[in-house]
Amino acid sequence: MDTGIYQHSDFENRIIGFKDLINNRVGIYDDNSHGTHVSGICAGSGWLSNGKYAGMAPGCNIVMIKILDENGNGESTSVTEGINWILRNRQRYNIRLLNISVGTLPRTGADEKSAIIESVEDAWDKGIVVVAAAGNSGPAGYTITTPGISRKVITVGSSDDGQQDAFGRVKMNYSGRGPTLSCICKPDIVAPGMNITSCNAMNFRDGKAYSVKSGTSMSTPIVTGAIALLLEKYPDMGTRDVKIRIKERAENLGLPRNRQGWGALDIEHLLSD
Repeated sequence: MDTGIYQHSDFENRIIGFKDLINNRVGIYDDNSHGTHVSGICAGSGWLSNGKYAGMAPGCNIVMIKILDENGNGESTSVTEGINWILRNRQRYNIRLLNISVGTLPRTGADEKSAIIESVEDAWDKGIVVVAAAGNSGPAGYTITTPGISRKVITVGSSDDGQQDAFGRVKMNYSGRGPTLSCICKPDIVAPGMNITSCNAMNFRDGKAYSVKSGTSMSTPIVTGAIALLLEKYPDMGTRDVKIRIKERAENLGLPRNRQGWGALDIEHLLSD
């Protein structure tokens, strides 16, 4: 669920579903490029770059639900409507994974059981592995964004958030940190998020095939794509099995639990027998 998706050559014919909850358009589009970039990290084939910018799981299908407008803004109702649509159509499209590279900071005193949290946990309980961004409001505690605060979903932080981004700006320790307001340790896992090159919505702005972005929005589809590979290898895994596997196969970075979670994603270890 994101800003939409552009029919980039790196997606070939693998965009098999699209639902626009913002403008109710039928055709596939992305008027922001964030969703296209996230999708490329997860599922781009790298065809236009001769494989240089291939995503994590370049053979998987993509179903995009547009819940954010051209400025990257959206309403909580769009999230819940999007998840309801996914649950109604999951068998039609064989949906196993939900990537949410968006989020909002929970209000002070906000109940963890908000409508968004209830929705993502309902999807989780019904067999869809939900992977959510930790957000970019760190380094203070209590900065994990919703729905990443859910105790069930897999919440992803950035493992390299102390670096300089592509524009020379230093974003020190931006990755969201736990605990949550309900005293849950988060994130669960961290992955690279700085200066990630991926697919660009080529129909506007500079028209380039690829662009560079930074943030936990980029870290999240790295984990989502890795889980897609895991489910390809072990298709009978349930949500709990996947989460335990992610935990047990993470690389401990020796950082505080509310910064690194269980550690960094180790794809080779994750997929090994």
